[in-house]
Amino acid sequence: MDKIRIRGGRPLKGDIPISGAKNAALPLMAAALLTDQPLTLTRLPDLADIATMGTLLAGHGVEIERVRSEGGQGRVTLTAKQITDTRAPYDVVRKMRASVLVLGPLLARTGTAEVSLPGGCAIGTRPVDLHITGLEALGAKIELKDGYMHARAPNGLVGAHIVFSKVSVGATENLLMAASLARGETVLANAAREPEVADLATCLVAMGAEIDGIGTSTLTIRGRDRLNGTQHAIVPDRIETGTYAMAAAATGGSVHLLGADAQALTAVIDALGPAGVTFTATNRGLKVERANGLHGIDVMTEPYPGFPTDLQAQVMALMTVAEGASLITETIFENRFMHVPELLRMGASITVHGASALVRGVDHLTGAQVMATDLRASVSLVLAGLAASGETTLNRVYHLDRGYEALEQKLAACGADIERVRE
Repeated sequence: MDKIRIRGGRPLKGDIPISGAKNAALPLMAAALLTDQPLTLTRLPDLADIATMGTLLAGHGVEIERVRSEGGQGRVTLTAKQITDTRAPYDVVRKMRASVLVLGPLLARTGTAEVSLPGGCAIGTRPVDLHITGLEALGAKIELKDGYMHARAPNGLVGAHIVFSKVSVGATENLLMAASLARGETVLANAAREPEVADLATCLVAMGAEIDGIGTSTLTIRGRDRLNGTQHAIVPDRIETGTYAMAAAATGGSVHLLGADAQALTAVIDALGPAGVTFTATNRGLKVERANGLHGIDVMTEPYPGFPTDLQAQVMALMTVAEGASLITETIFENRFMHVPELLRMGASITVHGASALVRGVDHLTGAQVMATDLRASVSLVLAGLAASGETTLNRVYHLDRGYEALEQKLAACGADIERVRE
């Protein structure tokens, strides 16, 4: 199993190109099931999760043509001329929870779907009840049996007014796709507002759907009998952007994040300003550097436009080397502090109280053998390794490969001493 070895203490300086957003690419790929015409996606990142979604879609009969264009920007054309299989098997779904996003499109396009329940997750239960109740409101009959969601809508889906009991990105995306082929009007209230949801809606509009309220918590969809193909550029990855911004701050460096979207990162920029991190929007992206020292801040994760849960582990790693104390509160997932024991191994001072972690900054971290437990926890340990003195070895790097494209190459190009050790 591969490992990543880091020798810390080097400030990052240089340019880092930001890839297309993984969390936008996955639902966009699933949207190919809604039409028999080609859907071409550009700025597609080269990630394990993208490959998993490709495997799942191929099993449904989707033809996939992928190329790497100049500059490392991926491009894929997905054509679902005919859905040959409406079953999403456990062996694929268990690898990635986003696989559940094929449920709505399959049901809307064919009137039937059998999708494995995704099961548990390292960072929490993340149930699919909102997906099910939403599709049932559109007229589907769904039975849970033998670990699968057996969904039927033989007469097609019908528009409805749906109020989500809590904000859910996945459920919003699934219902948004299903409603695009439903008869009549669907209203999704208390919908997720994340930029990745808005990106999906924008693509669906280009495919012929009529959607009002994009970017707000109320989405109104007027369904169509059929959708057409289109070409769509995936939005820049705001989580990757925030991760590399904190890497620069942790090492006392200065990086230019090429293609980054500052507007999608407003909550992070506002939070890190008092910590001593400066952000400057340019015509090429976003320049990030640490001003005078690094200071403790308090952060609470919230649904967009609040501070993203997917950057909680990274900001905690950053605060371990800040002056003073910081309070990090996690409100989205119940098990998202699994990086804490690994940071403690590197000399961090962190005390967890329920959903909050009190971080007291230390003079320096020390390199150690650490283990990744999930995607964002793994990259927080990379940040800690970059800031630490000595050598850090990160095990279980397959978590990183799920969500960070060419991480070692991007960091090494900015002066980091980092390498992948293949075993």
